[in-house]
Amino acid sequence: MTNLQQGYTTGSCAAAAVKAAASLLCRGVLCASVDIPLPDRSRIQIPVLHVDLTDGGATAAVRKDGGDDPDITHGVTVLAEVRLAADSELSFSAGEGVGVVTRPGLSVPPGEPAINPGPRRMIQAALREVTDRGASITISIPGGRELAAKTFNPRLGIEGGLSVLGTTGRVRPFSNEAMRAALLCGLDVAVACGVQAPVFVPGNIGERAARRHLRLTDVQIVDVGNEWGLLLDRARSYGVRHLLALGHPGKLAKLWMGQWDTHSARSPVAVGPLTELARNLLGAGVPDSPTAEGLFMGLPPEQRVRLAAELSARIRAQVAGRLGGNADVAVALVNMAGDWLGEDGDLKPWK
Repeated sequence: MTNLQQGYTTGSCAAAAVKAAASLLCRGVLCASVDIPLPDRSRIQIPVLHVDLTDGGATAAVRKDGGDDPDITHGVTVLAEVRLAADSELSFSAGEGVGVVTRPGLSVPPGEPAINPGPRRMIQAALREVTDRGASITISIPGGRELAAKTFNPRLGIEGGLSVLGTTGRVRPFSNEAMRAALLCGLDVAVACGVQAPVFVPGNIGERAARRHLRLTDVQIVDVGNEWGLLLDRARSYGVRHLLALGHPGKLAKLWMGQWDTHSARSPVAVGPLTELARNLLGAGVPDSPTAEGLFMGLPPEQRVRLAAELSARIRAQVAGRLGGNADVAVALVNMAGDWLGEDGDLKPWK
């Protein structure tokens, strides 16, 4: 792990492309690479693919290098077009493959291109090393619309492409920071859109079941991944009054066990405690199974419902405690197929 290579963010790529385009436009200099400042006052040298004059401006392209981080944007081309303005102001536009924000709650207001504040400051700092003039800046990422469908952007209300991201300018390999930030954004958007009763799900199984069994808006469903503690603490800070946790018992049982990061590499498997709970509750006849799914589906239907209700009640108590006892919490459990197993708490806000 110590030999993993760092990379640079899409924000750094955009800043480098803007500086390269401005260097040609203002100074007549063709750059094979550019040196840009980062937020921590360090600097980074980034190769430039090409720089060209356009009608009234200049464009430059940089290839995103995520280092050894498994990032969906690794290898994409980030293009910047710079057109100088008469004043000193900067304006930003979304070109091909860069999304536009459509919902409140993000760090950029609706109607603006999804170029986060950190990258905007980096772009301005890089440009100011070339000129004090204002400029209209268009950032494009060819193929970004297709890639964005595999990210959180559609859920967050960012339409048409990827976001230009990066708080530090560098990509640290296998960092979870970007994932955590995206998950928090999902809750931020929900609250900003007036959601009073969010549904927390740990992934696709929970989301599909929520849409199948409940009456919800798209923005009401908040994907928490494995970061239950992080998202519940944010919900508590917002004063959320109603919250439903919905998912598979193999994942949600970890909350009963006090495991708020439910990643399999960072939390124990739940099937052992679940089996013990089932035998204490139901007596003999509980099947031996290496999975929570096998345990539940090996029970007769009435026992399955009874175990799901008991487990839901225990999870609910833990979640309510994490929220400070100030929210009405409900818990619902589903199997791998999305079929309803059982619940605890009042589900009327979601019916």
